Amino acid sequence: MTKFLLAVHVLAAIVAVGPVTVAASMFPPVARRVLAAPPAGSGTAALADDDSEPVIPASDDPGAADDPAGTLRLLYRICRVYAVVGVVVPVFGFATASRMGVLGDAWLITSIALTALAAVVLAALVLPAQTTLVEGGGTVRHTARLAMYTGVFNLLWATVTVLMIVRPGSTTGA
Repeated sequence: MTKFLLAVHVLAAIVAVGPVTVAASMFPPVARRVLAAPPAGSGTAALADDDSEPVIPASDDPGAADDPAGTLRLLYRICRVYAVVGVVVPVFGFATASRMGVLGDAWLITSIALTALAAVVLAALVLPAQTTLVEGGGTVRHTARLAMYTGVFNLLWATVTVLMIVRPGSTTGA
């Protein structure tokens, strides 16, 4: 049963937390592109030779989306949905730790505290900042602050991941 719980815990972390960390990291640069883009209908797009279709200049980024605003909304939705799904990670983590008898170990207590802090950073800083930008109320300065919040969130998760693997002081033999 312990192996099953551990497998679900790890898979949930990969499937739920992974998309949030990637989408949250991609969000600030896309938001900057959206803020830098001319307003729709401003007539600033270059026209083709026959003046029939606007020509959108090629981006330096080969992976750039055709619709940065749409990409921004998609990244925001990924962050919100997977943040909720991510609740299963600590649930199965507690179940696994209980079965392994390590609930009192320092590495686990530290991991729990960092996980809680990461959840607070996501819920109180990252998602509200994304909401502001998606709703059109942000500035380039907001994107810089959001990038910092996202970096802190990702650093917390990276630290938790390392603690889960290294487990300093663990006597479980793995």
